Amino acid sequence: MPPREKGYYVDHDPGRPGTSRGAALGPLPVPRILRRAVDAATAMRGTRRLEWLNAAGDHIGTTLDLDRTAQELADYAVPALADAVAVDLLESLLRGGEGERTGSAEAPRTRAMAVAHIDRLRNLEPDPVGELTTAHPSKVAHQCLITRRPALVRRIAPDQYEYIAPTSHAALVLRRAGVHSYLALPLVSRGVLLGLVDFLRSGDRPPFSHADVALACELAAKAAVFVDNARLYGRERTAVVTLQRALLPRAAPSTPGLQVRSGYRPAVDPGGVGGDWFDVVALPSGRSALVVGDVMGHGLAAAATMGRLRSVARTLLGLDISPERVLARLDLAARDLEEDQVATCLCAVYDHAERTYRMASAGHLPPLMIDAAGRAAFLDVPPGAPLGAGVIPYDEVTTEVPEGSRLVMYTDGLIKNRYEDIDVLLERLRAAVDGPPVPLSDSCEAAWTRTDSCGDGRFDDAVMLMAEALPRPDADVVVWSLPANGSAAGTARRLVRAQLERWALSDLMDVTELVVSELVGNALRYGGGPTGLRLLRHDRLCVEVSDIGPDLPRIQHAPLSAEGGRGLQLINMLCRRWGSCRTPGGKVVWAEQDLPGGGSRGGG
Repeated sequence: MPPREKGYYVDHDPGRPGTSRGAALGPLPVPRILRRAVDAATAMRGTRRLEWLNAAGDHIGTTLDLDRTAQELADYAVPALADAVAVDLLESLLRGGEGERTGSAEAPRTRAMAVAHIDRLRNLEPDPVGELTTAHPSKVAHQCLITRRPALVRRIAPDQYEYIAPTSHAALVLRRAGVHSYLALPLVSRGVLLGLVDFLRSGDRPPFSHADVALACELAAKAAVFVDNARLYGRERTAVVTLQRALLPRAAPSTPGLQVRSGYRPAVDPGGVGGDWFDVVALPSGRSALVVGDVMGHGLAAAATMGRLRSVARTLLGLDISPERVLARLDLAARDLEEDQVATCLCAVYDHAERTYRMASAGHLPPLMIDAAGRAAFLDVPPGAPLGAGVIPYDEVTTEVPEGSRLVMYTDGLIKNRYEDIDVLLERLRAAVDGPPVPLSDSCEAAWTRTDSCGDGRFDDAVMLMAEALPRPDADVVVWSLPANGSAAGTARRLVRAQLERWALSDLMDVTELVVSELVGNALRYGGGPTGLRLLRHDRLCVEVSDIGPDLPRIQHAPLSAEGGRGLQLINMLCRRWGSCRTPGGKVVWAEQDLPGGGSRGGG
């Protein structure tokens, strides 16, 4: 028996470690004259082997996907080096771990990732791809993972198939298929164990020689670098996508009169993940704000900027600030960021009672409106300058929304590719959502599918919001005009009292009459007289009084000797919340109360 080849683990009896199995496990003795001839033939093939090894980089690691890299390794080795190849990777690696840096008495768990074979061996029974591999201490692969050294069974003895195949039946299939030589190599990069690759030879093909082992080791070392790169890029992409998803809303709030569907699709390339975001914010009076934005740039910096801008936008909308003023404040916030990044943004506020959208855009792509018949058209919203450019103000437009219409807001990652102009891509999006009416969820999925023209996946992340206007029950909103004189308060109380009785909300009558009296009195005193009164019933009861005054009310400290100045303090204590917002004709002051019984409705 020749001595163990230096640098290699020449297999011994798996059942009795340390005992030799004779000629079945090592290189057979070769006469000196014949050995010289073999050496000469090997030297003649050396150049061709080197060329084949150098070409491996053109066929393995063409992407940063672990599954594909493993399959490329298996495909490249068959049939040039082996008749069948199986690649397994560590389970910890696939779960975002680092692999194994130090040796262990127990082999790490591995999962089958790729298999390749010649046609004659198509009936072999390796561990199924995607499943955990068989890990028994007696297996040759198990010893390879522990020692991190090649395991060579040059000529497989009849009783050794059990130590190579995953099952007894698979061992029988191996033997009947004429498999006679086996080689297992660890995949190691930067001192980290990543997985294992198995090589088989069968039929008339000569068994693995030490030259074959050396060549396979070089191939495995190259492939391990590609696998490690895919692992690192995959981990980076997972981190960025996880951060971005964490910064996006997890659940949509209640949006009266509006059915909303949202979606986010990350880029395939980790470098393509960036700062796309969306938000849905519940506003007073049953209104809803829809926001879509896109930070220019990619990576963690863009995702962090996105999180900051979204927080600012959400805070501003919660203060009931109009869309164009929200964008102006966001522009100031973007200019204050240290990253010096710019972003586009589209903000829309839906009023269910008026069935209108108030929209403003900061350099964003135009939204789509789909009517009840399924016809889609782009809305003319002045784009303005991107956030952070310092070019303000922004223009606001108001669009009426017929019942059953749908608004589509999106980022450029939904449509763009590297080959076509933006006009062509926008027309493709319009055509993707145009057609006979279908359920909202189906329409969203169709838009994602029909705009995915990137082949292997999107190279930029994408966001899409689709909102459908629902029918408006007339019983849930009542609007009145008020006289601009001293009789306005009494008229308002009478109208509100009668409506609350029709709604069976008499429990809220006293507080609501007090609130109406205070709001109408303030409008007479400071707002030039009330112009309208609106009562809404949705998740809460909301009272709104509009006037033509530009100044927004605020609570002030009233001394004990003062006879007035406490109206807003009372409203603040008696109502769930109150606020005000400017309108093109003045302002609206509102106050909300919870409905009795946790929001149950009664009456018509």
